[in-house]
Amino acid sequence: MRIENEQLRDFIKDAGMVKEAELESSFGEAQAQGKRLGDLLLGKKMISEVQLRKLYAYILGVPFVDLSKEIIPADILQIVPEPIAKKYKIVAFEKDGRNLKIAMLNPEDIQTIDFIRKKTGLRIITCLTSEESIEAVLKQYEKSLKAEFGDIINKNSDEPGSDEAEEDLEKIAQGLPIIKIVDTLVKHAVLQSASDIHIEPDEKEVRVRYRIDGILHDAMTLPKQVKQGIIARIKVLSNLKLDEHRVPQDGRFKIEKDEKKISFRVSILPIFDGEKIVMRLLDESSKGLTLERMGFYGQGLEVIHRQIRKPNGMILVTGPTGSGKTTTLYTVMDILNTPDVNISTVEDPVEYRMQRINQTQIYPKVGLTFAAGLRALLRQDPDIIMVGEIRDKETMEMAVQAAMTGHLVLSTLHTNSAAGTLPRLSDMGAEPFLVASTLNVVIAQRLVRKICPECRKEYRMDAKALKSFDGVCDIGQALECIKKSGILEGKIKKSDSWTDIKFYKPGGCDQCGGSGYKGRIGIFEVLEVDDNMAKLISQKASTGEIEERSKEKGMLSMIEDGFVKAMQGVTSIEEVLRVSKE
Repeated sequence: MRIENEQLRDFIKDAGMVKEAELESSFGEAQAQGKRLGDLLLGKKMISEVQLRKLYAYILGVPFVDLSKEIIPADILQIVPEPIAKKYKIVAFEKDGRNLKIAMLNPEDIQTIDFIRKKTGLRIITCLTSEESIEAVLKQYEKSLKAEFGDIINKNSDEPGSDEAEEDLEKIAQGLPIIKIVDTLVKHAVLQSASDIHIEPDEKEVRVRYRIDGILHDAMTLPKQVKQGIIARIKVLSNLKLDEHRVPQDGRFKIEKDEKKISFRVSILPIFDGEKIVMRLLDESSKGLTLERMGFYGQGLEVIHRQIRKPNGMILVTGPTGSGKTTTLYTVMDILNTPDVNISTVEDPVEYRMQRINQTQIYPKVGLTFAAGLRALLRQDPDIIMVGEIRDKETMEMAVQAAMTGHLVLSTLHTNSAAGTLPRLSDMGAEPFLVASTLNVVIAQRLVRKICPECRKEYRMDAKALKSFDGVCDIGQALECIKKSGILEGKIKKSDSWTDIKFYKPGGCDQCGGSGYKGRIGIFEVLEVDDNMAKLISQKASTGEIEERSKEKGMLSMIEDGFVKAMQGVTSIEEVLRVSKE
């Protein structure tokens, strides 16, 4: 767009959007480097993309539209073909008689506007929009899963049955209909931000389910005749044995779509009606995950940053399967991953590939267990070691030994709470004085669904709602702990009771697919092992005593952390109670 830096500077100055000194400094920098002032201010986060685009629209004299939350009717969307929309970042969003409104990033692209005018025979009204708006609308070109499968299955209803397909699995796996079916299943799982795909053969059909935000949803039911082809296709992609149907198999494959790298971890298990497939989706292109974005804040965040900077000791993350433990460890490793340290891992399996980190996959069949891998790692001159999971006495002893001999050890353990980790280590045979001298911090966590900000409904609790806490926690004490922490100062008053505080319920809209929830966040408790705590551990104190001492020091329990996030409108009380009962 032909907007000169001087012109943009004058408009920003008049609007008072950026401090004058910072604006002049950035203007000088842009002129000296031959850059666009808008791009420079955007890079420095002095102005948001929407603010900048609105300013461009004002200068150019065209309307600005925000389509990021709009659902556009399919017949209007399809006026501009998908390839054109993607290539030139231009979408149709409204039609009124002979007038067609289109949104684009560069309303001075006369050639593309002219092409659409000639193709449609309509009068084109151009509007400026943001990158986020264009991306949101482009997603709407995707057909629904049912519509796509209807097309594929109708066109190929004469596919051979499962008995015939058994004869030449490789040929079926490479057949166009089967490739389309698997590609479509994968594409929609990525579009819906699913974490797992379950493909479950039944007596009469094949059921497909997606796990979205931790909850399994039925996605599709396919005819029985495609069963062998789907299984064969996924085996081909994962380099697994096509003719092996009696034993479990594990593999992985990777796809790149729209600058996204998605890795699929595949598990195939023989069941009565064939073979069940579960694929775990891992987004390798998602960069910049921080502890803050995961849900850490306040004292807990400070403790973690302080403890991970220590040159030695143990950092343990605990919780059940699927509670985000590995993601927390990878985020910590990302923070510590600098050129001056050697980070090595022993994992089962290697979830995400990370640059400059030496990752080892365990393979028990050939004797490469966690303990054997850890023993070999200690001869590799590591500074930081990540052990995927402490499962047995031998691994635990080696991890403690490594922490004592000048290494920082990161690992996970299956326990219900942070304080419950200490007796668990004792049960494995760890000496209390060794645990006390090597353990730095224990993080316990669960994942809760985030409430959709577009459709959430405000409410206050009544006596009936308060009864749902019975047997879960002491709510009076929990509220006192939250007030004492000062986290919600200004949001809740010292005199407030549970019935005075605002909470939110899920609604249901197009943005969240009607569930009322969108995305997930962690709830945590962070137990720091300082000198006083180390003494308690050495004296074999009970879980209750350790928890009590931690709370005196300001630790919030997981359920209290969940209540804080519910009070902030991030999640709902129902979600916190759901995961707390696990």
